[in-house]
Amino acid sequence: MNYNVNKKGYYGEFGGAFIPEMLYPNVEELRQNYLKVMAEPEFKKEFDQLLKDYVGRPSPLYFAKRLSEKYNTKIYLKREDLNHTGAHKINNTIGQILMAQRLGKTRIIAETGAGQHGVATATVCALMGLECIVYMGEIDIARQAPNVARMKMLGATVVPALSGSRTLKDATNEAIRDWINNPVNTHYIIGSAIGPHPYPDMVTRFQSVISEEIKWQLKEQTGKENPDYVVACIGGGSNAAGTYYHYLHEPDVGIIAVEAAGLGIDSGESAATSVLGKEGIIHGCKTLLMQTPDGQITEPYSISAGLDYPGVGPMHAHLAKTGRAEFISITDSDAMDAGLELSKLEGIIPAIETSHALAIFKHKTFKPNDVVVMSLSGRGDKDLENYIDYFKI
Repeated sequence: MNYNVNKKGYYGEFGGAFIPEMLYPNVEELRQNYLKVMAEPEFKKEFDQLLKDYVGRPSPLYFAKRLSEKYNTKIYLKREDLNHTGAHKINNTIGQILMAQRLGKTRIIAETGAGQHGVATATVCALMGLECIVYMGEIDIARQAPNVARMKMLGATVVPALSGSRTLKDATNEAIRDWINNPVNTHYIIGSAIGPHPYPDMVTRFQSVISEEIKWQLKEQTGKENPDYVVACIGGGSNAAGTYYHYLHEPDVGIIAVEAAGLGIDSGESAATSVLGKEGIIHGCKTLLMQTPDGQITEPYSISAGLDYPGVGPMHAHLAKTGRAEFISITDSDAMDAGLELSKLEGIIPAIETSHALAIFKHKTFKPNDVVVMSLSGRGDKDLENYIDYFKI
C-alpha cells in the first residue's frame, strides 16, 4: 500500500485538483515546477539555512518525564512550539515563499483559522518584502486577537470573512476568490495539507522536516529511529502530515490522528471528520467532508480555532480509509484539561490544538515500554484568553 501521492495527485481515491478554469494556469504552473524547484541545490540550501538560522531548527525532542510517569509510558514531545512564530506553520511558509519567488510572484495571499499560519505567512512576507493579504473568519479574528495584532505589525492586511460560519472554511473561500481575480502575480500560500494537487504534497514535504528530525533525535536518545507511535492533532493536517511522513511505510510504527469532537461526536457541534465525514469535494480536492445528505457542508465546531475545519487533508482521508492511522476524537473539555495538565506537569503551556493530542492518554492505554512521540504543534500564548475564560483563571 502506498501512502504518498501518485502522479495524478491522488492518495488512493482522495486528492486531485477540482478547480475553476480560471485557476488552472496557476495550479498547473505550480504542479509542473514544485518538485523540480525543491530538488535544486540552491533552493535546498536556502530553505535549510532559513530553517536553521531564522526558524531555529532543529526543534528539540523532549522526554516528558513527569507526564510519562503519570501515564506509565515513554512520552516524547517534538517541540514545534519553540519555532519562530510559535508553531509548525513557519516550516511550510518559508518553503512556499521561496517557491513563489522562483515562480516570479509578487503578491501573497493566505487563509488562517487559529492565526498561526497567518502570522507565519506575514512573517515570511516581511522577511522577503512581499505584499501580504490574510483572510480570516470574523469569529476567529475575535478569538485570536493577539495573532491578528502580530499580522498587522508584520505589515499584512487582514481581511475578515463575513459569510457562512465566519471561520476557517469561509476564510479559505475568500482567499480562493481573490486568487481567481488575481491569477498572474499572486501565489496562494495554503497553510494545511489540503487544497488542489500539488498543495497537499508540497505542504507535506515542507513539513516533513519534523519526522526527519524525529528519526535522528530519537536514535540519539533511545538508540532506535522508530517510535512505537507517532501522534498529532489534526484539522486540515499539516503538522500531522509532517510528523507521519517518514513513518508512513514503517508498519511497526502506529500512527494516531487526534481530531476535535467539540461538544461530542453526536452533539451537532463537532469537527470529527473521520467519524462524521463522507466523500466530497472542498477547496479543490476530494476528501472526507462533513456534509448533509444532499451534500451541503456542515458547519464544524471546536473550541480550537485551528481544528474546526469540516474536512481533512486527502492524505489523512486515505490513512483513515485504509486503517493505516487510528483516529481518536477528543472533546473540548478533555482537551482543555489536558492542556492544563501539561502546563502543571512539564511547565509547557500548549496551544489548544495540541491539547487535543495530549488528551489521548486518558482514552488509550500504552505499554510501559512504548515510545510515543507527539507533535507539540504550537504554544499556548495565542490561546490564553480561551484558557482564562474556560478555567476562570
